[in-house]
Amino acid sequence: MPDTVNIKELLEAGAHFGHQTSRWHPRMKKYIFTKRNGIHIIDLEQTADMLDKACEFIKQTVADGGKILFVGTKKQAQSIVEEETKRCGMYYINQRWIGGVLTNFTTIQSRIDHLVRLEDQQARGDFARLPKKEAMKLNKEIERLNKHLGGFKEMTSLPDALFIIDPSKEVIALAEAQRVGIPVVAIVDTNCNPDSIDYPIPANDDAIRAIKLMTSKIADAVIEGRAGEIATTAEEMAEEKEIEKEEATVAVVPREAETTEATEATEATQPVTEIAEDK
Repeated sequence: MPDTVNIKELLEAGAHFGHQTSRWHPRMKKYIFTKRNGIHIIDLEQTADMLDKACEFIKQTVADGGKILFVGTKKQAQSIVEEETKRCGMYYINQRWIGGVLTNFTTIQSRIDHLVRLEDQQARGDFARLPKKEAMKLNKEIERLNKHLGGFKEMTSLPDALFIIDPSKEVIALAEAQRVGIPVVAIVDTNCNPDSIDYPIPANDDAIRAIKLMTSKIADAVIEGRAGEIATTAEEMAEEKEIEKEEATVAVVPREAETTEATEATEATQPVTEIAEDK
């Protein structure tokens, strides 16, 4: 059994409840344990195992210096996504997915630059010198842009992976990730197609407790990965220092050898000089 999560935690969070049997995707059949009262029940052993694999992937990606973008725009997920990403120091989108975030990143970046410039002007007090109506308009624009872009305004390049809550809702995000070749980790309910996800986690994507549990485990994996990244960086710096010491030692040895050779040469010529003086 994986160490990431246990069956009891998943049961208490209600992660085993799927959708009604009439609203299912046939490719989710392998993850369905049974059906009860017209509702599919998800196999939690597979959920625990696949969550463990997803967390391991996230951990390794972050340890290698990668960045993760969390996506969850449904009401149940918005506050959870914001809270967990701030805890682990990653990026998020919890309002509306703006078309082109991945496929037209340059244009999105220009809007982020515009937001940053406005915030700088606001911080310097430039708005105080403007007419009240114009200042109010700019404040509202900052608020609107922050609502949609604030979660990833510090993201200067494309993320290395996406974590999606309910890919059937985040269709555009999933399509853009596939188009640019970014791997996707996602919570898939019984109405989703798991084949389009790189690391699917079969579970209830509507229950707040289930979303909280899955998202917190992914955030924990990010934190572990960042700790591994720091440790790796420290090791690399230590190795570089050792190499520098070795190079310095190698550079000193020839000089000592040259000094010894010069001394020997002087000693060798000394008797000749004394003989010449005797003559």
